[in-house]
Amino acid sequence: MSGPSDDPLGFAPDYDSPVPYMQRTRDYYAAIGYTTPYRWAHYVDAPFQPLKKPLAQSRVTIVTTAAQYDPTKGDQGPGAAYNGSAKFYQVYDGDTSKDHDLRISHIGYDRKHTTATDSGTWFPLPQLLKAKAAGRIGEVAPRFFGAPTNRSHRVTIDVDAPDILARCLADKVDAAVIVPNCPVCHQTSALVARHLEANGIATVVMGCAKDIVEYAAVPRFLFSDFPLGNSAGKPHDLESQALTLELALRLLESAPGARTTMQSPLRWSEDASWKLDYNNISQMSPEELARRRAEFDKQKEIARGNRAA
Repeated sequence: MSGPSDDPLGFAPDYDSPVPYMQRTRDYYAAIGYTTPYRWAHYVDAPFQPLKKPLAQSRVTIVTTAAQYDPTKGDQGPGAAYNGSAKFYQVYDGDTSKDHDLRISHIGYDRKHTTATDSGTWFPLPQLLKAKAAGRIGEVAPRFFGAPTNRSHRVTIDVDAPDILARCLADKVDAAVIVPNCPVCHQTSALVARHLEANGIATVVMGCAKDIVEYAAVPRFLFSDFPLGNSAGKPHDLESQALTLELALRLLESAPGARTTMQSPLRWSEDASWKLDYNNISQMSPEELARRRAEFDKQKEIARGNRAA
């Protein structure tokens, strides 16, 4: 299935539009036996905090849903299967002056169309440091922050977002670049962005799940129409990663008000049929759905044990 249109008017194929992750997720979990539909966070307005000083004088941090690598927690390498053991349940932080090994095996990124071989696609610290060196931003904050991917809206809103806010305030952060990966990561990131913004810190979410982020109503959203796991740019493509961060920084500066979305002009590939695959039950056999149900139940038990530990 090719990307270019054969329509006489030059229309793109119908499937070449943002992936409907909320509906795909509802349909997928119903198909594997979880019939109570998940309620996605939904707001119709959003707080908005303009930058308090020029970006070239601002201190900027990163909030990520990637996990710190722990060799005791199984395979977390490129192409690893979903690994519930690698999930984390409390906010963490890291020193931005050091190198970090952050991975995404614990979440549902698009394993068919991205290999997770380049952390620059989900953790833009190297690009943010380059922006500081170029004078584009004033400072990189001393710490970045890890946000747990939590299906519980209440835990994110009442526990994790206030924790991240407190750490940002302690570091005198002016702005936060928030980078999700999986569908629920995008919801978590949206809720964190709303909380930071309501408390005086400007934010921009860089993401790939347009429907989820806009449904939750964030102040600023840079949408990259890429497979999940590539919110900060294409893998092994530094120009793509640099442009993606630059677009996010421009949005921080120029958004006229809340709920401003900018779409990156970059395309993943000329063939947009990758959008048909993620959690699409119409392309799965009954045997595949049964296998996925068994694996999901197994991973739930692993995660339950880790949370209790």
